[in-house]
Amino acid sequence: MSEKFKVTIDNIVIEVDPGTTILNAARMIGGDIVPPAMCYYTKLQGSGGKCRTCLVKVSQGSEKDPRPMPKLVASCRTTVMDGMVVQNITSPEVIEARKGVVEILLINHPLDCPVCDQAGECHLQDLSFEHGAEQTRYEFKRRTFERIDIGDKIQLHMNRCILCYRCVFTADQITNERVHGVLNRGDASEISTYITKAVDNDFSGNMIDVCPVGALTDKTFRFKNRVWFTKPVDAHCECDKCSGKVTLWYKGEDVIRVTGRKDQYGEVQDFICNTCRFDKKKTSDWTIEKPTEIDPRSVISANHYEMEHMLPVIDKKIM
Repeated sequence: MSEKFKVTIDNIVIEVDPGTTILNAARMIGGDIVPPAMCYYTKLQGSGGKCRTCLVKVSQGSEKDPRPMPKLVASCRTTVMDGMVVQNITSPEVIEARKGVVEILLINHPLDCPVCDQAGECHLQDLSFEHGAEQTRYEFKRRTFERIDIGDKIQLHMNRCILCYRCVFTADQITNERVHGVLNRGDASEISTYITKAVDNDFSGNMIDVCPVGALTDKTFRFKNRVWFTKPVDAHCECDKCSGKVTLWYKGEDVIRVTGRKDQYGEVQDFICNTCRFDKKKTSDWTIEKPTEIDPRSVISANHYEMEHMLPVIDKKIM
C-alpha cells in the first residue's frame, strides 16, 4: 500500500495520497468545510490560484515541522503534508479574508442578477449571499464593456467576468485551436478574441458550462426562462464526437437548454460537443434516464422539483 498523509481540516481527520491539495482533501470529507472555488476546475490542468476565494489557514505545517504558515494560502494550489492542520470555517481570519475577496470580485460586477441567465446557478451569487457586504466601499466608476458575439451560439458579457481563466483553459485543452484569451494587463485585462475572430469549433460550448458567472451565455437559451422554473433531466444519446451524456432542461414538454452533467461542485463530468448542446432540442433525440439530482439548498429544488413532475415526459418517451 502506498504511503498516506494524515491531515486535519476543521477538526476532522482524513488520510489522503501525497500530492493531494487541501481543497480536494476537504472535498473528500464534504459538507460545509469545503472551501469555495471560482477558478479551480478538476478537469482543467493549470486552473486555480486566481480568484483567492478558497483561502484557508494552515495552523500546523506538518508533524515534522509544526510551525504555522505565515499567511493564508490558496487551498486549490497547496498540497497537504503529513500531520498538517488546516482551518477553514473554524477560522475567523479566513471568514474575514473571504469577505474581502468577495468584495473585490464584486467591484466591477454589475448588479443584474434579475436579468442574468446564470441567476440561480451562479457561484458568485452564492458567495455574495454568504459573505457579501451590504454596500460597496468602491467610489470609482465600474468598468463597462459592450456585449459581443464570439460565434453564432455564444455571447460574451465582459462586465460580469471575474477573469477566472476557466474558458481559456477549456479552449486550450479540449479544442483544436484557441482563438480567445486574456488581453491587456491589470485592471485593463479582459477576455476577448483576436481582432473579433469568432470562436468556432465542435466543443466551444463547454466554455459556457465552465464559466462560474454569467459572462458567457448560451444565445439559444437567453431570456427564455429562469432556471428555477425548469426541470433538469439526465439523458444520453449515441454520439461519435462526445460521450453524449447530458442534462436536458425542460419547460413543460419542451427542451429549452442542453448542458453537460455537473457534479456537486458545479464541475462538468464529461465535456459535450456543440451538436448535442445546440442542435438536439427534441425529446425524441435522447434516451431519458432520470430526473437530475438537485442540491436541496438550490433554488431549483425550492421549486418543488420532484420525480413525478417528469413522469409524463418520461412515459411519453418510453411509449
